[in-house]
Amino acid sequence: MLCVEESIGVEDAARIPRQRAQLPLECAVMYAEERHWEVFPGTWLEPGVGTEWCSCGASGCRAPGAHPAREDWAAEATSSGGGARRLWTRRPKASVLLPTGRSFDVLDVPESAGFLALARMERMGVPLGPVACTPGRRVFFFVLPGGAAKAPGLVRALGWSPATLGLAAHGENGWVPAPPTRVGGAGAVQWVRRPTRTNRWLPDAEEVASPLAYACGQEPARR
Repeated sequence: MLCVEESIGVEDAARIPRQRAQLPLECAVMYAEERHWEVFPGTWLEPGVGTEWCSCGASGCRAPGAHPAREDWAAEATSSGGGARRLWTRRPKASVLLPTGRSFDVLDVPESAGFLALARMERMGVPLGPVACTPGRRVFFFVLPGGAAKAPGLVRALGWSPATLGLAAHGENGWVPAPPTRVGGAGAVQWVRRPTRTNRWLPDAEEVASPLAYACGQEPARR
């Protein structure tokens, strides 16, 4: 049986706050020192004729400037501020990537549904962690480790299919791009809810699965 939720409309959706320009090194060090998140440098964008190209050199790169630069990226990840500073000092233009399945997992939904769900959860007082959005029109909800494995079952128990809703989960052996990473010419990853002391404690997937599924169910899945 489908879960019945309070109706939410576009006018109630959350908004992206004004962003302060920051360098990749600055952000990587902050994530490591203040959040104790592991970080690792990815590819970056190189200027070209009338466009920018991914440093990986692939003409058909699917995530220009925003994917791991080496196969052993997991071994390079560090939660040390000094380690992050050394990595980005050597590669100052590198994207900032965060391994999932360690300090957090990420539930990833279409942008319109994510903003609607976020606004509703904020009104309900649901404790939330950081939330980011990508230029690919996806919203990332940071949850406790293990949330990626739980999410499909939680959504199915509510009467929906994760694939039909366009809901994805990033857990063990995965990664997500973090601000201020730029993805091709589409723009940069941005914080909708910035990491702060007040959202240091992450929610369990069970706390956000229902509003996320309901909001996604109101929108056609973006493929």
